Amino acid sequence: MAEILLSLTIIGVVAAITLPSLTGNINERTWNTQRKALYARFSQAIALMPALNGYGTLTEDENGSVTADTAAETFVTEGLSKVLKINNICDSEHLADCGLPSKITDLNGGTPYSEFPKTLLDFNDSFSYNKSGSAGWNPSYSQKNTKAAAFETQNGESIAVYYNPFCRIDNGAEYDNIQPYMCANFVYDLNGNKGPNTVGKDIGFITAMYPVDSVVVAPIPTHGYSELMTLESARNTCRNLSDESRMPNIEEISSLFYNFKLIGSNIHFNDTWSSTYATTDKVKYVHFGTGLRNIKVISRGDKACTLCVKRL
Repeated sequence: MAEILLSLTIIGVVAAITLPSLTGNINERTWNTQRKALYARFSQAIALMPALNGYGTLTEDENGSVTADTAAETFVTEGLSKVLKINNICDSEHLADCGLPSKITDLNGGTPYSEFPKTLLDFNDSFSYNKSGSAGWNPSYSQKNTKAAAFETQNGESIAVYYNPFCRIDNGAEYDNIQPYMCANFVYDLNGNKGPNTVGKDIGFITAMYPVDSVVVAPIPTHGYSELMTLESARNTCRNLSDESRMPNIEEISSLFYNFKLIGSNIHFNDTWSSTYATTDKVKYVHFGTGLRNIKVISRGDKACTLCVKRL
C-alpha cells in the first residue's frame, strides 16, 4: 500500500509540473491554426471586393469637427459582409456586444489601452501626427478620425475594424507617409472575451492596404532590436532566430507601425528596416515615430533598427 501511495504521489507531482506546459502547447497550436484559417478567409474576402475605399460618410460642422460617421459600419455592412460570413455587427459604443474584451495585454505584458479603442486615433494617434523636424524635415501628417466598428464571424472570432475611407494606392515615392495606404486594420480575438486576451495568443491583427489590388498581411512580431544594424546584419539576425523568422517586407513593416501599441516595447521609434528594395542598391525603411517611409543605400552601409517577424 505504501508503495502504491508513493507511486500515486509521484504521478501527481509529475502531472502538476507537466500539465500546464502541455495545456499551453495545445493552446498555442490551436491559436496558430485559427490564426492561419482566419487570415486565409480574410485574404480571400478582400480579394473579392471591387475596392476598399469610399464606404460610408463623414459629416463635418463649420469648425471641421465630425458630427456623423458611418464609414467603418458601412464598410462592414455594405462591403465585407457581402464576401465574408458575419453574424453580428456592433458600433463603436457597443464593441463589447461583439465579444471584444474591455482591455488587452500587449506582446510584452503591458496594457496599451485603458479600454478597447473606439476610434482610429484612439488606436494609433500617429494618424494625426504633427512635428517639425530639423533641416526642413517636416513629417507632419493628419487625416479625419473615424469610429471603429466590430463584428463576429460564424467561426466565433470577434473582430474590431479601424477604417480609412480615403486610403489610396502606393504612389511609388521614396519619401512619403505610410498612413494613407492603410484601408482597414482588423484586431481580432480568436475566442471572444474568454481570455487570456493577449497579443500573440488569442489577440492579433490583420491589415488590408491599398484600395485596389489590395495586399493583406498579418505579421507576427517576434524580436525587436534597438541596435542600429546594416541590412545584411539585420537579415542575418532574423534568420538566425529560427527557420520561420525573417525581416518584414514594406507592407508588413507598415502593419507593425499601424499596430505598434499592441506590440509594446519591441518597437523602437527610429528608422526600421524592411526587406523591400526600391532599387538594386536602395532598401525601404519606416520611421516608427512618424510613419515616414524613405530609403537607405546599401553600398553606403546605412543602418537602422530591426524587427523580426513570422508570416502566417
